[in-house]
Amino acid sequence: MHNAISPTCRALGARLMLAALMGLGAAALTPGAAHAQAAYPNKPIRLIVPFPPGGGTDMIARTVAQKLTDQHKWNVVVDNRPGAGGNLGVDAAAKAAPDGYTLVMGQTSNLAINPSLYAKLPYDPLKDLVPVALVSSAPIVMAAPINSPYKTFADVVAAAKGKPDALTLGYSGNGTVAHLAGELAENAAGIQLRHVPYKGASQAMTDLVGGQIDLYMSAVPTLLGQVRNGKLRAIMITSLKRSAQLPDTPTLAESGYKDFEAASWYGVLAPAGTPAAVVQTLNKAINQALTQPDVAEKLKSEGGEVLGGTPEKFSTLLKAEVPRWAKIVKDSGASLD
Repeated sequence: MHNAISPTCRALGARLMLAALMGLGAAALTPGAAHAQAAYPNKPIRLIVPFPPGGGTDMIARTVAQKLTDQHKWNVVVDNRPGAGGNLGVDAAAKAAPDGYTLVMGQTSNLAINPSLYAKLPYDPLKDLVPVALVSSAPIVMAAPINSPYKTFADVVAAAKGKPDALTLGYSGNGTVAHLAGELAENAAGIQLRHVPYKGASQAMTDLVGGQIDLYMSAVPTLLGQVRNGKLRAIMITSLKRSAQLPDTPTLAESGYKDFEAASWYGVLAPAGTPAAVVQTLNKAINQALTQPDVAEKLKSEGGEVLGGTPEKFSTLLKAEVPRWAKIVKDSGASLD
């Protein structure tokens, strides 16, 4: 008997072997296996903070990042990218791969104000980013060194009218809510202060406590600690009602400037094109973090109000805030180009 395998049989065997190998490959990519391969997140998540360490935005971002790490065992790394009023960090996030591994802690200034303040903003907050979740909001406070002669906003107005452009007013970056709130307060009172923009809060706070600048405006979380330890005095706050954390600080409306309000809100965003399922995973995790007593108490104790909510809620706010602040920018006459 002849035991040789014919060419036809060899060809058939090769085809059967190929089919078997392809079947094994397909089996490796069954829905369960594919899901395991694509599970999110499976590597560190970078959360960009577009300001230096030590300020209110940084504190909020680190609080959320730590809770996400603790609750879900995710590796969330805060990456401080300061510069250009927050524009550099936001732009870096907008141009990152839309895979959910680069996020940014945006705020009113770099998302709603800067589009009107800068003629050539390198990103479009409504097109280049996708909202994930709102985190918190906080009003703006004007503060002075504790030994300053300016104890009320009326004192500041009187001094500024006596010596226009002599009093110095610091804030963390051009285009921030603090910057615009300062402009609006000046316009309302008919005074002119000498502006001193900083790249972030840390150096500004050092200069303020040391008396190198007369006044400083920032969100409550940035200033609250120094007010509580007696190094700074809060002169006025830009909310419509007094802050629970600064109950002795009058609102600007109480000082005679009716309906004056300016606040900074904070939220997490991802590059446009990030898969909806990833956005929903992040949104659910962030909302869970915000409901934890220690996180809520931390944000509230620093003068903030916890927000949270759906990506759609954040998107609706952003679409409303861009034109609102565009009018404020126009009315104030502020420009950075």
